[in-house]
Amino acid sequence: MSLDHSGRMIVHMDLDTFFVSVERLKDSRLEGKPVMVGGTGDRGVVASCSYEARAFGVHSAMPMRQARMLCPDGIIVRGDYEHYTSYSRMVTEIIQESVPLYEKSSIDEFYIDMTGMDKFFGTYRYIQEVRQRIMKETGLPISFGLSENKTVSKVATGQAKPNNHLKIDRGVEKPFLAPLPVRKIPMVGESTGQLLRKMGIVQIKTIQEMPQEVMENILGENGRVIWRKANGIDTSPVEPYSERKSISSEETFQQDTIDVARIKTILAAMTEQLAFQLRKEGKLTSVVAVKIRYSDFDTHTKQLRIPYTSTDHTLIRVVKELFDKLYDRRVLIRLVGVRLSGLVSGGYQINLLEDAEHTIRLYQEMDYVRKRFGDTVVQRASAMGYKMNRFNPFKGEK
Repeated sequence: MSLDHSGRMIVHMDLDTFFVSVERLKDSRLEGKPVMVGGTGDRGVVASCSYEARAFGVHSAMPMRQARMLCPDGIIVRGDYEHYTSYSRMVTEIIQESVPLYEKSSIDEFYIDMTGMDKFFGTYRYIQEVRQRIMKETGLPISFGLSENKTVSKVATGQAKPNNHLKIDRGVEKPFLAPLPVRKIPMVGESTGQLLRKMGIVQIKTIQEMPQEVMENILGENGRVIWRKANGIDTSPVEPYSERKSISSEETFQQDTIDVARIKTILAAMTEQLAFQLRKEGKLTSVVAVKIRYSDFDTHTKQLRIPYTSTDHTLIRVVKELFDKLYDRRVLIRLVGVRLSGLVSGGYQINLLEDAEHTIRLYQEMDYVRKRFGDTVVQRASAMGYKMNRFNPFKGEK
């Protein structure tokens, strides 16, 4: 039985140039200036940039040396991801208090399901009030789009920016989308966009006028999804957000041990595989926990909130620090475990702040090899020597 998705009211909220906006709160002299947040060295990468910098052709994930050439007068700011994580949580708390159902799709993006709430108050006006509260309490600019589904609302947010809002009424989704470039469709990336342009498909209207089968022939299953999105059709639900979402792994030793070096090797291997799983799914974690079970079955756990990340080297360092704080009895250990929680979508977004271009490329290369030849075909030196035959990165996932 198919569900009736008519009459839905879905909001997409997006913090405008989030990292730049936070930096401007810290230093008002950055207002109105071309600002580029990211690595400050020649090997650094642009994590975020202001609209003033975008006017020069600068965009996120661009090498900083190239951004400097395009925008010589641009102000480069070394990112402070602890501040960004803190402000993201502030906005999340306001939304959580204000709406019945929301999905935190990334550090600076939210979907809100307001279906059925019009009987109590005007949804469009109410979300404007939520937006005003966010801006007043955090000082950050935020835009939103409101429509019947997630795709149209996200596109509407993009059209509303900077710092504005837009409502697309039911029945006008197709004419709203028609004149926009195909890259405006969520999930149409650079390579797909180039392929469509080569075929003369520049505007969304062209896809709307094509039979669905033609798009399927060109792009397979993705073609069918893109055709539906181009026609304003999207029945995907708003997934309730929960900080409890996690992935974890545990290792029970065949023989209880006090070999700290071996235990740390196992923890590094676990963490490396969990971090790879995060990146494979385009996720970031903000809470790390380590568990120890002693030979007498006495069990202890210690966790730490961290800035959003998915990099091995960051997480392994935190896991080892937690283990050192946790392991104070110096008795035999029966089991160790690692859990990463507080997950949101984000991919390499935050990592652009902390890593040079070559480091990001190294992660991408390693992940490509792992996806093709197996999760454990590439390992860090700190994780070598641990046989992964009993390792299960999905254990405990919720």
